[in-house]
Amino acid sequence: MSQVVQSRRLRAVDIAKRKAEGAKIIALTAYHAHTAGILDAHCDFILVGDSLGMVMHGMESTLPVTLEMMILQAQAVIRGTSRALVVVDMPFGSYEAGREQAFMSAARILKETGAGAVKLEGGARFAETVAFLTQRGVPVMGHIGLTPQSVNTMGGFKVQGRGPDGERLLLEDARAISEAGAFAIVLEGIVEPVARAIAGAPQVTAATIGIGASPFCDGQILVLEDMLGLSETVPKFVRQFGSLRAHIEEAVRTYAEEVRAGRFPAEDHTYAPR
Repeated sequence: MSQVVQSRRLRAVDIAKRKAEGAKIIALTAYHAHTAGILDAHCDFILVGDSLGMVMHGMESTLPVTLEMMILQAQAVIRGTSRALVVVDMPFGSYEAGREQAFMSAARILKETGAGAVKLEGGARFAETVAFLTQRGVPVMGHIGLTPQSVNTMGGFKVQGRGPDGERLLLEDARAISEAGAFAIVLEGIVEPVARAIAGAPQVTAATIGIGASPFCDGQILVLEDMLGLSETVPKFVRQFGSLRAHIEEAVRTYAEEVRAGRFPAEDHTYAPR
């Protein structure tokens, strides 16, 4: 007789419930098993973001990131966690060609990693793709506003929502993605009044996750390395909750001095013969 295995992980529907309950949704990015393990007890979902291209590999943008890179790092995050929902970014070139391409890419991610949802960038123009995925059992998180994969057409990493049409276009994007079935939408780099309007719009039923948006969003997300003070430069919207870069530099400097002076390794750090 087969047995039903109950997962202890949060699911996309649990994140959606947070909005209905009025409880703030907590999220951070992670790319490694050990950091993901630290986040697991505190975050509702962990995003394996394509920002790993810039954070881990020193790329100038997220565009060179491949599907294989995302799958590899998502596997590591899954191994390091047991509670939080793991959401994986669909990288540039893995879904834009059409809804069938998007489904095949998303299916690979879910099957090969064990993650519980995927995230894709873009507004109303991708509503059909979002609907196609959700109808086939793929939980989808949307992403509008400053979408890093569109950096070349946007002319850089620019704040969105300014100008007479800013609010209208972004609200249309949020509404379309929400109606297509997305359980949540990341609002990135959007001027505060517009982000607030989107978060409070009754037609946007998906949970809104802010990053450089508004405190009125249903939840917030940051890149872990930015908020820990590991990044040399950070956007305006980041608050550094730690200063690990300085601690790491001090530890490495002390280690180098100890080795040069012959003080490390000491007797306590070596193995005695039996």
